[in-house]
Parts: sequence; C-alpha cells; structure tokens
Amino acid sequence: MKLIMATIKPFKLEEVRDALSAIGVRGMMVEEIKGFGAQSGHTEIYRGAEYTVNFVPKIKLEIAVQASMADEVVETITKTARTGKIGDGKIFVLDIAQAVRVRTGETDEEAL
Repeated sequence: MKLIMATIKPFKLEEVRDALSAIGVRGMMVEEIKGFGAQSGHTEIYRGAEYTVNFVPKIKLEIAVQASMADEVVETITKTARTGKIGDGKIFVLDIAQAVRVRTGETDEEAL
C-alpha cells in the first residue's frame, strides 16, 4: 500500500478529483495549506499599499492506494495539476505499514 501526498494549486482541485475518480480512486483527504518553495511568495497591492505574501495558498491531497495503482495516480495528478508555471506543486509517495477501517475492522488493502 502507498500513501500519495500531493500539493497542488487550489483552482486545480476539482479537475484533479474528477480525473482521480475516473481511474478508480475511491477517496482522498483534502486540506488547505500555505507554503513556499521555488515560488518564494509574491507581492500584492491592496488598497494602494504593496505587501509581500511569503506563504502561498495550496491544497494538500492524501490518497491511500494499492501499491499497483500508485504510478497511475501519480501520473494522473501530474498531468491534471500541471500548468507549466512555477508553483504547480509536489508529489511524495510513502509506504503504508498498516491500514484499519474503524467501522468494520478491515485491515490493509481491504481497508482502502
């Protein structure tokens, strides 16, 4: 089993969700986050005053899948979330040692 953590631009969330649903992803966790990387923030003008935004809003996705499906999920997120501009995000793939569905007690791949 794999845990895929991806950060994407907020306006890409629905498009990514639809694409993942189309390949059989049955669930994900979504969190609004702020961060910076190569983008290093930006400046904005508000009511005539310029100020620096050091942390950029992003969406963090966490998706648990069978190991055999991980590459397809990563490829789908990459293709769907890409704008070609700085700040498109990152994807990390981690191993899951154990999973338990609380309601039924199912474990590991059956819990996904």
